[in-house]
Amino acid sequence: MSFKYTLNHLTAGFVTVLVGFTASVALVLQAAKAAGGSDQHAASWVFALCLGMSILGLFFSIKYRIPILVAWSTPGAALLILGLQNFSMSEAIGAFVGSAALTIIFGITGWFQKFIHRIPLQIASAMLAGVLFKFGLDVFINLKTSFSLGIILILSYLVAKRFLNRYTMVFVLVIGMITVFTEGGFSTEAFQFHLVRPLFIFPTFSVKAFLGLSLPLFIVTMTAQNIPGIAILRAHEYHPPTSKIISGLGFMNLILAPFGAFALNLAAITAAISMGSNVDPDPKERYKAAVTAGLFYLVMAAFAGSVAVIFSSFPQQFVMTIAGLALLGTIGNALSTALSDGKMKESALITFLVAISGVQFLGVAAAFWSLIAGLISYLILESKKEPQK
Repeated sequence: MSFKYTLNHLTAGFVTVLVGFTASVALVLQAAKAAGGSDQHAASWVFALCLGMSILGLFFSIKYRIPILVAWSTPGAALLILGLQNFSMSEAIGAFVGSAALTIIFGITGWFQKFIHRIPLQIASAMLAGVLFKFGLDVFINLKTSFSLGIILILSYLVAKRFLNRYTMVFVLVIGMITVFTEGGFSTEAFQFHLVRPLFIFPTFSVKAFLGLSLPLFIVTMTAQNIPGIAILRAHEYHPPTSKIISGLGFMNLILAPFGAFALNLAAITAAISMGSNVDPDPKERYKAAVTAGLFYLVMAAFAGSVAVIFSSFPQQFVMTIAGLALLGTIGNALSTALSDGKMKESALITFLVAISGVQFLGVAAAFWSLIAGLISYLILESKKEPQK
């Protein structure tokens, strides 16, 4: 079987990593500091997470020929910033092990897969559109703070769509990076590479850490990351063996937890960047973009401390605009699928609106509650009997 890369595969993989890393690496660094860690501890956490993301992403994508991307739990990192302040570093590591063990149990037993397959495609697509909606909106909101850069990126996207459709994001990325460099928006002082020195921390287990960290971390990661991650795959008509993937995530998380891998999960928002038709007209070839992302993460694992500084140096407006443009097609397709069935249109619309609202309850993100709202409305509306003629 041939394995030929195109510029689109390389670009999609790079953009996926660029967006996923820069959008939340600061949270990972803060979480490590909240546990009393040093800069070396923080670099070790980034190393462990990137290594796990690389190995699993490469393995799953090549094995199943599906663009499966692995990420760290962004809401999990946010949760840890507040929760870790009352625990030692070793207790934090013990909590990571506990969360990984729960993930393994839910994967092996098939409990997670049984829940996922009960979600109608229209509801899952509506949730996907709602989760990604903000990224599309940010393309134009960012014009308020960076008008010239935003206009250049938008016009580049439209021109490339018209004349270079297959290489749209390649063109946009090149033009955007040239613009950022010429405007002085990127500091070259960050280019100081050195290999990371991972730190192994022996875990300490306690009921307090399990209840206060392991359980919340597991719930947040499953509901806010893995459920949307599977939903996005299904929305693009990919159907991987869910239980095996969840189990694999748990086992890798368990191995790397002592080095600071707090939660590995399926990528949700960034995964969609590597699944659109602009990556490759053939859905069976799009996994190569995920392979590219896996290789980038492997390099980032080796130079974790340095790379964290470099990627965080890109202007936030540039990163978010690139992400939004890359996701426009996915947002449109998801909305089209969500509203394709007239009987489910209202349920899908409710799902979409809850997802874009950003509402949070019990520390769980809107993506999960949008599914719950959509499923409840679907059950109620579908239970209506047809009026007798």
